[in-house]
Order: sequence, then structure tokens, then C-alpha cells
Amino acid sequence: MLYPKEYFNSVKDISIELLNKHNIKGLILDVDNTLINLDRKMPEGISDWAKNLKDYGIKICILSNSNKIDKVGAVAKILNVPYIFFGKKPLKSGFLRAKEILKLDNENIAVVGDQIFTDIIGANRCNMYSILVKPIEEKDYLITRIKRPIEKLIIKNYEKDKRRKSLK
Repeated sequence: MLYPKEYFNSVKDISIELLNKHNIKGLILDVDNTLINLDRKMPEGISDWAKNLKDYGIKICILSNSNKIDKVGAVAKILNVPYIFFGKKPLKSGFLRAKEILKLDNENIAVVGDQIFTDIIGANRCNMYSILVKPIEEKDYLITRIKRPIEKLIIKNYEKDKRRKSLK
């Protein structure tokens, strides 16, 4: 429940080949520290990455726990994708609303985010393909800063388990 299916440095590391391999036809993307930093700046290359995926036929929807509609809406406008703000992750309701927007089955959707306790647990609870990415930067909201040390331990165990399985 706590482990992602994949772990990458950035959303830009998620390739069409990976999505094809797992029959993923749509992405649900987090915003804060996944697509933008806390200063609302989007790292170079993210909008091109999203455009390339969409050009290939991958559907994208933003699902953010932020209650700042202007912030989430601005990111969605840059990427030209639908969005849900105040998504209440890891509760299933936001993920299911995004699923309806994408018009895809759960097994054809990947959820991408930087937090285990919201994005990954929610994705896994909904039987969607979970992809954890490293936060864009260390700067975080207070509640997230409190959870990060626990997440780092989980990631350390995840990577250790993955190495052990690859040696078998």
C-alpha cells in the first residue's frame, strides 16, 4: 500500500515506452512539488513533456489537494488539461472524479505525485498504477515537512526491496 510501482527523479522521466508497457492511457498528476515548486514556478521541460504525451494520445488530468483554485487552474491552463482542486487525497473520491474526466478504467490510469501519504496511497487504494517522483525542491508546506522523514524511510526500504528482488 505504501510502495509505488515506479520511482523517478522527475515527471519528465516518465516515458511513453513505460506507459505503453503497462497499458497506461491516462495520467492523474499532482501539482505542488510535482509540476511546480512552492513559488509556483514550473521547471523547464515539463510543459513540453506533457504536450508530447498528449500528442501521443495519453490523457492527462490534474488532481491537487490545494484549495487554491487560481494556482491549480494556472498550471492546468499551461498544460491545457482538466483539473480538480481540493482533491482530498488519499480519499478515493478525487481519484474517481479524475477517472470520470479521463473516461478510462482504473488499470489504464497512472497517478503521479511526490507524496506517499496522499498520491501513492490513494492510487494504490484505487488500483491505479502509482508513480512516485522526487519533490522538485526541498521547500515544503509544514504538514508535508512533518511527513517527509517517514516517507524517506519508506523510500529507503522500497529501494532496498527492489534491489533485493533484482538480485533474485
